[in-house]
Amino acid sequence: MALIRPANDAVASSYAQAGRKEREGLHEMQYLNFILDPKNNFVGETIEYFKLCSLSIAVAIVIGVVLGALVSRNAILAFIAVNLSGLMRAIPIIAVLLIFVPFLGLGFLPAIIALIVLGIPPILLNTYTGIRGIDPAMIEAGKGMGMTTWQIATRIQAPLVTPLVAAGIRTSAVQIIATATLAAFIGAGGYGDYIVDGISVFNYTELIVGAVSVAILALLVEVLMSWLQRVLTPEGLKVQQRVATAKA
Repeated sequence: MALIRPANDAVASSYAQAGRKEREGLHEMQYLNFILDPKNNFVGETIEYFKLCSLSIAVAIVIGVVLGALVSRNAILAFIAVNLSGLMRAIPIIAVLLIFVPFLGLGFLPAIIALIVLGIPPILLNTYTGIRGIDPAMIEAGKGMGMTTWQIATRIQAPLVTPLVAAGIRTSAVQIIATATLAAFIGAGGYGDYIVDGISVFNYTELIVGAVSVAILALLVEVLMSWLQRVLTPEGLKVQQRVATAKA
């Protein structure tokens, strides 16, 4: 009997592994069936989430870059903007969402405004830091060569500031995508609907589909923005960064 037992253990282990694989396959089919089921409107929710995030990111970029460039010229405005941006980042996004509801009601508009408010600070701060970090001697050299203000801005300041602004946009975009799920609490739609509904009715398939979709989108944007940041960095700055890294 003792000689037969290892064989029995091996058979039991084989059945257990087969059972686990079968259950994993069933779970994967559940997720796929949920996505393909027209009643769940996965394509519609995906489009809604893309609209919510892309519009918020685009408006946050415009406002953040413009404000960052403007306040960099005035020390008082810069002090106010930097501290206000820090304060805005400390406020929970759900609180910002609820602040706009009494004035704008439920739905897409208050969610967009709240996400824009969330996305502005990293872009504004990086734009301001990038402009203030440019060596004044380079600006004076441009003026000495007869460059106009526009030429200095486009040929000297913009190439030097762009990588830092891109880093701010990268941070802002990932934050917006990761937190836009909370907009479901005020009826803005998107993947957040799956997460909220999944939690409320204990539907773990719906919950996981929503959460994984958001995670995949955030990772894709992170990779894309990281690549874009490298592309936009001038070769001279790349060399400086490599030298600084080597010295460190």
